[in-house]
Amino acid sequence: MVISIEGVSFTYPRSDRPALDGIDVSIAPGEIFGFLGPSGAGKSTTQRILIGLLQGYAGDVRVFGRPPAVWGADYYERIGVSFEFPNHFLKLTARENLHAFAALYRGPTRDPDALLDAVALADDADVRVAQYSKGMKARLSVARSLLHDPELVFWDEPTAGLDPVNARRMKDLARAEQAAGRTIFLTTHDMMLADALCDRVALLVDGRIAALDTPRALKLRHGRRVVRVEGEDGAGEATTADFPLDGLADDAAFHAALRRGHVRAIHSQEATLEDVFLATTGRSLG
Repeated sequence: MVISIEGVSFTYPRSDRPALDGIDVSIAPGEIFGFLGPSGAGKSTTQRILIGLLQGYAGDVRVFGRPPAVWGADYYERIGVSFEFPNHFLKLTARENLHAFAALYRGPTRDPDALLDAVALADDADVRVAQYSKGMKARLSVARSLLHDPELVFWDEPTAGLDPVNARRMKDLARAEQAAGRTIFLTTHDMMLADALCDRVALLVDGRIAALDTPRALKLRHGRRVVRVEGEDGAGEATTADFPLDGLADDAAFHAALRRGHVRAIHSQEATLEDVFLATTGRSLG
């Protein structure tokens, strides 16, 4: 396993409740793993522990087989991090930022221009980062996390502040990096992003994992086994009818609905990840 978390708990100083309360997670090489939940659920705390910024936790954490604190500086040659609120050199251009950070690594680094193109910043490579929007800074942070070709990357809300076109671009980049063998630990409250990208997700609330599985398995487990037929009757009025998925092939009413009037759509009542989160935790993401 690339990441192993066993019975990990952590409480911030002067807090009356734990930020993490006995979580267990294992992440395999090449997996895109999503840590999902609302603000304050414990997502960022977990990420900070994994990248070595927080110590004093209870339980066992291992990345590449060793606790982060044991690795020393070599650890940061193997991981990349993109924070939700990135810290860049604002007086430098995007290209200058990547060259500056590339100089910090001992090993070879990727071409800054190629990375800027991958995150749709090639046309703004020579613009000072102080002039960048929040979404542009977020994309630059993702590019920077890949600069030294790490085996494992931590992305915190990588599509926050992005328009649909650039959000799609970031999803495509994640899939390309996974295809190249990279492991991605994704923290987000965006259930649509997690559904599109993640091999498995953990639903986190109040520092505890409420559910952990593939998005498809979670949605099937919590969805309704029903098929909905939407159409029009003879007078042109919209109609909707639900039929049990079990025994559908022999359901006379279902066949009659298909023959009667104009069918606009047929779809199963699969739950969304947000539905699953609500059903599992009793909480919304708002």
